[in-house]
Amino acid sequence: MQMATRSPNHAAASPSGKVILMGAGPGAADLISVRGARLLAQADVVLHDALVTPECLALASQAMIISVGKRSGQRSASQSTINQQLVEAAQKYKLVVRLKGGDPMLFGRADEEMNALEAAGITFEIVPGITTALAAAASAKVPLTKRGVARSVAFFTSSTASNENADTRIPDCDTFVQYMGGKEAQLTAERMLVKGYSPELPVIMIENCSRNNESITRINLERLAQGVSVGTGPVIVMFGEALRARSKSAN
Repeated sequence: MQMATRSPNHAAASPSGKVILMGAGPGAADLISVRGARLLAQADVVLHDALVTPECLALASQAMIISVGKRSGQRSASQSTINQQLVEAAQKYKLVVRLKGGDPMLFGRADEEMNALEAAGITFEIVPGITTALAAAASAKVPLTKRGVARSVAFFTSSTASNENADTRIPDCDTFVQYMGGKEAQLTAERMLVKGYSPELPVIMIENCSRNNESITRINLERLAQGVSVGTGPVIVMFGEALRARSKSAN
């Protein structure tokens, strides 16, 4: 899948250019880092995930824009194909940005892409982004930690590699956040109830975090285990007693 907005300004003068593995943040364009916005404005080519918003891509209006998005249940580029595209782009152009939703080092397959770039002898840099769990806590106006209530946080996902079995492991933590938790969160809740968690444990589900169509659902563990319908946007789910402290007064 490819959409070119403009031709890149220049080809690489050396045998290979540089690749930036960049976090776009949770969605809102003004939550990207200053460094990220500056480098996007200089990029020749941007290869982006499906969760990157048009507003973020508009920061690279001079670049060739290539969609390499991977969405559950939809036809998408394989990781090996993305790796190859990155290498080929860096061999042709001076500055290539691999733009990922959230932060590239958290559930962003950065390790596989770094390995491919290193094997090809291509220089790369990491530009972090705001991971969605932190943006979700900000949107819901609840802390993930709270003195005397929660002093540990875990981020987890049920998404797996093609050679792995799907599994939902319940973290041994005070607060935990499930990424890509739309359909998987119900199973997480069911397993938590079996393990003895309180049915009244606070749960917050956020769809399209930080975007204009963001929605926040505040329920408890028992209600989530019964099933909650969600839309087609990305969903993140937060569990823990720390959420109760603010859920009564948050807007």
